[in-house]
Amino acid sequence: MNFNNLTLRLEKKQDYRAVEALTREAFWNHFVPGCDEHYLAHTLREAAAFIPELCYVAEVDGKLAGNIMYAHAHVLLDGGGVLPVLTFGPLSVLPAYQRQGIGRRLVEHTRTLAAEMGHSAIFIYGHPQVYSHMGFEPAERYGIASSENMYHDALQVYVLREGALDAAAGRFIEGDAYAAMDEKDVAAFDSGFPPREKQAGLPSQQHFLESSNRFRPR
Repeated sequence: MNFNNLTLRLEKKQDYRAVEALTREAFWNHFVPGCDEHYLAHTLREAAAFIPELCYVAEVDGKLAGNIMYAHAHVLLDGGGVLPVLTFGPLSVLPAYQRQGIGRRLVEHTRTLAAEMGHSAIFIYGHPQVYSHMGFEPAERYGIASSENMYHDALQVYVLREGALDAAAGRFIEGDAYAAMDEKDVAAFDSGFPPREKQAGLPSQQHFLESSNRFRPR
């Protein structure tokens, strides 16, 4: 992609519905039949943990093409106490613009800002091969597991401040902002968008299921 045509800017209130529609397009049938990420984008803005200063959109030739949203999270330390960290998601790119570096640019831009803001580290549940190319590494290397005290291949981290995760072994807690959503609430919200067919058994869904099952006790 010619990045001269790409603009990154903070999300505005007037972008909300377009961002939710974009997110729906980006995730529809990808992980599961249908999706709920657009509802997450809708509810996340009202969460206490939401960080609007890191909520960015990407435009290509003035057209909305992607977005990223951040929230506060923490690591519950084995030695007691908590370490404040960040997490992000949804990270969405319209299908027509995927695999062109837009998602990467959104991540790199916002993590630079996060470092300047003094944050310690960014955690994400994502495809290891994708995020390793952006400098992320397994959280397991720092002795950090999921909230269920499991090591997940998908749990990745990017350290923003040198030494921030030294002696930070513990459990990563996403927080209430990413809690499981009620299916009825998702369906009610989705009814406000144009109807789309839900499909099951797609390769991306099978890969997600296999990846989700790659965990082991800490």
